[in-house]
Amino acid sequence: MPTPAERTPISWWACEPRRLHRDREEITTRFPGLAWNNEGAGSWEGTLPRWPFDRPEPEHLTDWIGDEGLLLRVEYSQAYPMVAPRLVPLHPLPAPYEWTQHRWHVNGDATLCLLRDDIWTGRESVVDLLLKAAGWRVEYALVKSGVIEQMSANGIVDDPCFDHFLTQPPAPPDGTERSNQATAGQDRPAC
Repeated sequence: MPTPAERTPISWWACEPRRLHRDREEITTRFPGLAWNNEGAGSWEGTLPRWPFDRPEPEHLTDWIGDEGLLLRVEYSQAYPMVAPRLVPLHPLPAPYEWTQHRWHVNGDATLCLLRDDIWTGRESVVDLLLKAAGWRVEYALVKSGVIEQMSANGIVDDPCFDHFLTQPPAPPDGTERSNQATAGQDRPAC
């Protein structure tokens, strides 16, 4: 019988080949800008679409976040799929002081906190996490600009409560008000 030091580690996908096939199929279909790397426990890296949601992209979204969506790396562990993968934002990269404040939805290790009230059972799709990460990018820009105080509890994937902010460009950096900025969205609830 081999000793623990003599045992060859087995990757999660050797134990869960159907799950690897499912992830590859779902992720490459929905997020073709991500590339798979099978080093270690595996990862995906690349840029998410800036607005992969099932509603029209707001007119001034690119004024808020630029032409590209979130650049990130999805890091699996050998405990996957029972343990959710880590989503590491690469650009924009949250500042260290943002890692410890709930309003940013960033964990203390700089990974995204996307499962606050949700439970990961291992049956969920990584695509759902990637959609939340794409929404995180938009909400991050809104918090950074001071338009909202903190990110929403549910995210903007299915909740259009922050979309109205994106119908106008952000305020100029010198602090002057743009037209309608002072009253934008005040005729409706914040969320």
